[in-house]
Amino acid sequence: MGLFEDRLVADGLVSGVALEQAKVTARLKRRSLTDVLIDNGLVKEGELLKFSAKQYGLSFVDIEDLDIDPNAIRAVSAKLATHYDIVPVKLSNKILTIAVSNPMDMAVVEDIEVNHGFHVERVLVCRSDISKALRKYYGVGVATVERILADGTDREDVGSGDVSHDLAEGTEDASVVRLVNQLLKDAIKDRATDIHFEIMRDHVVTRRRIDGVLHDTRISDNIRVLYPSIVSRIKLMSGLNIVERRLPQDGRARVNVDGLDYDLRVSVVPSIHGEDVVIRILPTSMLFDLKDLGYSGNEYDMLVDLISKPHGIIFVTGPTGSGKSTTLYACLSRLNTRERKIITIEDPVEYELPGITQTQINPKIGLTFERSLRSMLRHDPDVMMVGEVRDAETAEIAVQTAMTGHLVLSTLHTNDAASAAVRLIDMGVEPYLITTTVLCFVAQRLIRVICENCKESYDDNGEVFYRGAGCRKCGGSGYSGRVSISEILPLAPSIQELIIQKRSAADIRLEADKLGFRTLRQDGEEKVRAGITTQEELLRVTAW
Repeated sequence: MGLFEDRLVADGLVSGVALEQAKVTARLKRRSLTDVLIDNGLVKEGELLKFSAKQYGLSFVDIEDLDIDPNAIRAVSAKLATHYDIVPVKLSNKILTIAVSNPMDMAVVEDIEVNHGFHVERVLVCRSDISKALRKYYGVGVATVERILADGTDREDVGSGDVSHDLAEGTEDASVVRLVNQLLKDAIKDRATDIHFEIMRDHVVTRRRIDGVLHDTRISDNIRVLYPSIVSRIKLMSGLNIVERRLPQDGRARVNVDGLDYDLRVSVVPSIHGEDVVIRILPTSMLFDLKDLGYSGNEYDMLVDLISKPHGIIFVTGPTGSGKSTTLYACLSRLNTRERKIITIEDPVEYELPGITQTQINPKIGLTFERSLRSMLRHDPDVMMVGEVRDAETAEIAVQTAMTGHLVLSTLHTNDAASAAVRLIDMGVEPYLITTTVLCFVAQRLIRVICENCKESYDDNGEVFYRGAGCRKCGGSGYSGRVSISEILPLAPSIQELIIQKRSAADIRLEADKLGFRTLRQDGEEKVRAGITTQEELLRVTAW
C-alpha cells in the first residue's frame, strides 16, 4: 500500500481488508480509489476530503463560501471543466485556482499548465458541490452538448417514442436523448413544476418554475444548434407529430427518476423563430391531505363539515396556478370510500386516484364538460368533480346535478370567494339556483414557505418576524415548498339574500366581514405571524 493508503488505515477511516477490496474494484472498473470508497459507503466524502486535505497540504472548503471569479470561468472551457469534473475558482497573475474532488488526479493540473500556461492551485470540494457549480456556471447538460458537437453525433438521433422513459444515465453516449434526459432530471431534482423552452433569434432561453416563481436556467450557448432536435425528441416522447411545426400541439409522457414516476404534460406552440415548448411535471402519486395543503383551524373544520354533506355544490376559486385542483383532489381523497361512487370530469386528469372513475374531456371529438356531465349522471355517482365551470351550460348542469341529490365539487376563475356568486349570475345561472344548491365558495392562493434550513428571525418595530437568509438547499431563494392561504364563504341566510338581490361582490364581501369570516389576507397574516411565510411573500400573492 502507498503512504496515503497506509494512513487511511492507520487513522481508522477504513479497514485494511475493505481498502484492498476497494482497490480491486477501482482497478476493474477503471475508477479512482476515492470514488469507490465513497460510493460504496466505506468512507463519508467529507471525512475523506478533510483527511486528504491534510495529507496533500490542501484546503477543504464549502463551494458556497467561495467567490467564483467570472474570469476563471471564462479561462477554462466547459469541455475541459466537465471532462475533469473541476470548477475554476480564481484567476490572478496567471495563477488559476480550481476546485477538485480527487486530490490524487494530477492529469488536470498537467493539462492546464502545459496547454494553457497557468500555474494551478487546488482546493478540495465535494463532488455534489462541483456538479451543482458546473450546472450553475456552465449550464445544464453542457458536457453532453459539447460532446455532441465535437463528435459530430447525428443531431436527428432523437430516439423512439416509448410509453415510459427511464431518465437514469445508463449510457455515456453523447446524444440528444441523453441531453433531454439530463434537462428533465435536473429540473425534477430541483422541484420544478414547469420547464419553459423559448427560442429566440440567436439563442435559447430555458426557465423553470419552482414554488410558483420562474427562474432562468443556465444552459450551453451552443444548445441553439441542437434545439430542433431537442424539440423533436420531446415530441416523440409525448406522442406528437414531429413534422408538424405550424400548429400548436399538446401531448403527455411518463418518465422515471430515482424510482419515482412523473407525468409530463407537453405543450408546443409555433413562434416567429421556431417552436416554444412548455413541459409541466406532475408526480403520478401524491398523498392529499387538507392539513398538509395549509388548511387548519376553523377553515379546516368548516371545509371537512361541508364536504360531508350528501348533496350540494362547492366551488373552489382562484387564478390559474392557485392550487384549486389539488384542493379538490384532497377533498376527494377524504371522501374516497367503498361506500361512495365518485366520478371526475377533468381537463386534463392531473393525478390518478385509485378507486375513482376519472374522465378526461376531448373537445376534438365532442367530449366536452357538459356532455360528459350529462352522461356521468347515468352512472349513479354519489360525488362528482367537474374540473372547471367555464360557461353557462356547464354551470347550469352542475347546479341541476347538485339539486338532484349529488355532491358536486368544481372550480371557478375569480379572485375571491365573494366574486364567485356574481360570476355565476353573469354566466346566466339564476340566483335562486345558486342559493339553493351552493354550500360554499372557497378562494385560495399558494404561498411560498420559508426554508427551514436558513430560517432566521428579525425585529420589525418591536415585533418578531421570520425570513429565509438563502442557502444551498433552497437555491438562495429563502423559500422551500408552498402552502395554501384560503377564505371560505358559506352561504349564510344574509349572504343568500344579497345573492337573490343580485348585489355586488363588494356588498357580499362586506357582509362576510360582519359575519366574521376570515379573508385570504387575514389567513396569510396568521401564517406570517406563525413564521410559515414572509410579509413580502404575502404581499406578492395577495396584491390585486
